[in-house]
Amino acid sequence: MNRSIIARGRLSDPQHIELTEPVSEIRGEVEVLIRQLPKAGAEDVFDLIAILAPGSRSKADIDQQIREERASWGDR
Repeated sequence: MNRSIIARGRLSDPQHIELTEPVSEIRGEVEVLIRQLPKAGAEDVFDLIAILAPGSRSKADIDQQIREERASWGDR
């Protein structure tokens, strides 16, 4: 079974990554996706989520979906 985890770290030079915590759940060859983290102090938690999870829904999208779902309930 393929397993994925997210581990934070720092590029120490163009070919080496220093992880901030040990990774003991996975052994052998791995694929590494490198994404620069936003600087501390993002204006809104939703801005941070959008940066860390590209392609995900915005707060406005989620709010709209909630409104539509609640409207579909009708009067109970």
